Formats: sequence, C-alpha cells, structure tokens
Amino acid sequence: MHTIRSHGATVARSHKHDWVILLLLVVIEIILNIIHPFYRFVGKDMMEDLKYPMKDNTVPIWAVPIYAVLLPIVIFNLFYLWRRSVYDLHHSVLGLLFAVLITGVLTDSIKDAVGRPRPDFFWRCFPDGKDFYDQWGNVICHGKTHEIREGHKSFPSGHTSWSFAGLGFLSLYLAGKIRVFDRRGHVAKLCIVFLPLLAAALVGVSRVDDYWHHWQDVFAGGLLGLFVATMCYLQFFPPPYHTDGWGPYAHFDAIEESRSNPNSAPANGFIVHETQFQPDFVTVPLGHNSSLQLNDMEAGRM
Repeated sequence: MHTIRSHGATVARSHKHDWVILLLLVVIEIILNIIHPFYRFVGKDMMEDLKYPMKDNTVPIWAVPIYAVLLPIVIFNLFYLWRRSVYDLHHSVLGLLFAVLITGVLTDSIKDAVGRPRPDFFWRCFPDGKDFYDQWGNVICHGKTHEIREGHKSFPSGHTSWSFAGLGFLSLYLAGKIRVFDRRGHVAKLCIVFLPLLAAALVGVSRVDDYWHHWQDVFAGGLLGLFVATMCYLQFFPPPYHTDGWGPYAHFDAIEESRSNPNSAPANGFIVHETQFQPDFVTVPLGHNSSLQLNDMEAGRM
C-alpha cells in the first residue's frame, strides 16, 4: 500500500510544478475579479430584455466552493480509506483543482471581455427607475458602482461553469470507481453518476430563475465547465469506460515498472507490491498413456 504517510510527500514533490501553476491560477482569478469588465453599449431599445427585478441568489456564491470542491474532496478521501492509494487521492484532488481554477479563469476572462448586461441591468443602472441616456443613446447609470460593474458580467454563468467543472469531475470519478461501463447493465450505477450532473444543472436553472443570467449564459457555462472537467480528468485517469478506468495512470505505471525491475525501486521512488492470486492446478501430461495415468490418480497411486 502507498499511503499519505509513506509516499505522500514524494508524490507531491513529483508534481511541484503543477502546484505552482495552481497558485498562479489563483492569482490570475483574483485579478480578473478586481478589474472592471468591458462596459458594453446599452441603448434604450435594449432595455426591454433587461428590466427583470433584482433578486438574491438562490445558491449563494460562498456555497459554490463547498459543493463543487470540498464535497468531491470528501468523497475522494472516502475512496482513499478504502483503497489506501495516495496516487488516487493526490491525482483526483489535483485534477479537480485544475478543473475548477482553469474554468474560473476562462469564465471570468470571457465575462470581462464580453461585458454582457444581466437581465436585471436596468435596476442596477437606474435603481430609482429613472433612466438617462447620452447623446449617442448609451445609458448614464447612477446606481451603485459595484452593482453596475457586476451587471456587466452576465456571459457566461460562473455559478454554472464552476458547478459543472467540480461536479462534472466528480461524476467522471464515480463512473470510473464504480465501473459504470462494465457491460453488466446496472442502471443504478448510472443514477449515481447522474446525481452530480443533475445538481449542477439545477444550479444553472436557478441562475435563470433569479434573473442573474440569460439562458445562453447558463448553457455556455455548463458546456465550458464540463469540457474542462473532462480534459483535466483524462490527464490523470483513463476514460471511465476503459478496463483500467478505476485507477489513475500513475498507479498502473508504477506496477508496470515494478514488474520490469523486480529487484530495484522504480525511478520515481515508489515501490509497488502487487499480489497475484493464482489457483493451484494439477498438470496431467496427455499422451497414449493418459488414461492409465488418470486411473492411477483415481486409485491414489500417483
């Protein structure tokens, strides 16, 4: 077994550059949330689709990291307690963090570049209901600065992209672990895999119901998050339908290396012990005296 105590530090050091890149992604994400988005032209005739009432979030922003990051990590740890594989735990956590952070950077980069108004933009811009426009017909907002800035970040939906990135990764992870595609036709396994995706979809629906996003924002965010989650998952794990889809590539690479060098430690510093259980067989030579030999065996003379 390769546990956190015995091999955790070695595995983490072998991916130190990946962890540095994660920190860099965190810094970029913070910067993207500080800078102002592009303030797109919004004319009076465009306000017909932007006069929806302002509402609170059904799913608050602080809840997104809990169900999209912490919940999957808890499930990863439960599987670690079962298999005791530091490869699986480390790579699943690393892949998940890459999925959500890459998705976050892509989402907020597009948000800032596009600057699409939210469905409730009118009330963000004109909280008293009195609208003003300049000589070119563009809005002259007199609402709160932070609400106006947030009102230009509709496309794509960040809640939805993060939800599909984290829960989509979890869905792929579960599909591999419970071997959904083992050709035995257990539909209950599919239900387990679809649960995280259903939760992510409901989060997306809530963004439209709360008038924070147009349906196109949610659709694009869902596709973006699921695509990034799939790409990050396949960096560390075989596809769920693969025969070895239950474990990370590193696990099987270490086993193969131990087979080729049974008397030496692998180059990456891991020693893999694989126990093979083989049934005991009695080899009976077949030939012209095979029937006599079988008779002797039955009589107990062999």
